[in-house]
Amino acid sequence: MNSSLMTKPRILIIDEVHPSLFPMLEEIGVAYDYRPDIKPIEVCEALVGFQGLIVRSKMRITADTIKLAGQLRFVARAGAGLDNIDAEALQERGIALLGANEGNQQAVGEHALGMLLSLMRNIARGDRQVRNQVWLREENRGEEISGKTVGIIGYGHMGQSFARVLRGFGCRILAYDRYAPEKITAPAEAASLENLQQEADIVSLHIPYIPENWAFADASFFSAFKKPIWFMNTSRGEVVDQTALVQHLQAGNLKGAALDVLENEKLQSLTEDQRRNFNYLKSAELVVLTPHIAGWTHESYVRINEVLVQKIQALQASGRLSA
Repeated sequence: MNSSLMTKPRILIIDEVHPSLFPMLEEIGVAYDYRPDIKPIEVCEALVGFQGLIVRSKMRITADTIKLAGQLRFVARAGAGLDNIDAEALQERGIALLGANEGNQQAVGEHALGMLLSLMRNIARGDRQVRNQVWLREENRGEEISGKTVGIIGYGHMGQSFARVLRGFGCRILAYDRYAPEKITAPAEAASLENLQQEADIVSLHIPYIPENWAFADASFFSAFKKPIWFMNTSRGEVVDQTALVQHLQAGNLKGAALDVLENEKLQSLTEDQRRNFNYLKSAELVVLTPHIAGWTHESYVRINEVLVQKIQALQASGRLSA
C-alpha cells in the first residue's frame, strides 16, 4: 500500500474479491490493504487503525473481532446475507453495517427460475437418463408454470427479483413478508402465510437466516399446505428443517424440491441425521440440487463491488467516514 495514501480512510479486505473493487475504491479516495490469506485469529489485531472492513464468508465478525478496532466506522459484506456478522455488536458501537444484496438479486432470480424449470420439466432427470441411453418421453412429461400460483416467502431484493423473472409466464404471484409487507407490490399480490398455504402450487423461500427464521419451514409449515407443492430454497439452508422436508417428500406432500442451500454445506462433516437426509435428497428423482450458486455469476461478482463502493461513498458524503 502506498504510504501517500495513509491520510485517506483505510479498509482491510480479508477475503478474496473481484479485482474490479480496487480501482473503484481508489476512485473514491479510499486506501485498502488486501489480505485474503489472513487467518481469522489474526484479524482482531490487524484491524487496528482501519476505518473499514470488507468480508465475505471467511469468518464470523463478533464483538471480540472488533474489540481493538477503535477507528472502525463500517463493516461491509461482499455478498448477500449478513448472518455471519453480529449486527448488535456493531450497533452498540455505532459502526455501520453494509450489505450488497442488490448486487446479486438478478442472479438469484434467474437461478431460481432455472431450478424451477429443471424441476417441473424434468430437465436434470432427463439429462441424466439420456446420457445413460435411456429415452423416456411420457415418463418425463412435465408441468407448466403458466396457470400456477407461485408463493414467494420473503419479498426483499431476492424475492422481488424472482417475481420479476416470472412475469412472462402467466402465473399468479402471492407474496408474504412478515417484516416488510409494505414492499409487496406488482407483479405480486400481498397474502398472509395462511392464504399462501391455501393457494400456492409453487413455494419459494427468500428469507434471511436470523434466529427467528431458524427451521422456519418445519413439519407444521409443510403440513399446512392445502395441496402438494413444488418447494424451492435459494436463501439459507438453516431456514428449512431438512428432516421435515425429507419426510414430506417421502410422503408425497411435496411434488419436488429445488435446493441451492443445505443445512450443512460441509458435506464431509455431516451428522448421522444429516447424512441420512442428504442420501435421500441426492438420490431422489424429484429433487434438484446446486452448490449455493444462485447469486454467484460473473456479473454479480462485479456488481456486488459496485453496490458496496456506492454505500461506502455515501458514508463519506455523510461525514461518517474519514481518515
